[in-house]
Amino acid sequence: MDASKRSYAPINFAQKLAQFYDQWQPRVIAELNEYQFKIVRIEGDFIWHDHPETDEAFIVLEGSLRIDFRDGSVTLGPGEMYVVPKGVEHKPYAAGEVKMLLIEPRGTLNTGHAGGERTARNDIWI
Repeated sequence: MDASKRSYAPINFAQKLAQFYDQWQPRVIAELNEYQFKIVRIEGDFIWHDHPETDEAFIVLEGSLRIDFRDGSVTLGPGEMYVVPKGVEHKPYAAGEVKMLLIEPRGTLNTGHAGGERTARNDIWI
């Protein structure tokens, strides 16, 4: 990053989340090397997908998230995280709105190679 553009302000999750309300549309809030930190609001059922090239970290800020796998599931509450290993098919589900942080390499599509109408645009910064 260009030193003249460096900010010494902290990134506040609540402030960033208050800037948008659409769901299943991750927004980038920071980068660390080749990894992006994305905040997202979700509710309802997602699609089955995987990420053959990378792990994916889910960190719940508010709400309750269930991540389904073909052979089980894990449920996360506020302050909890789970890392889905690369190549493992999964499907997030939220009965009520969940606000969370995702950590994944730049360019990772939210639907993996599954595609479809739930595929969000990448690299939208907020």
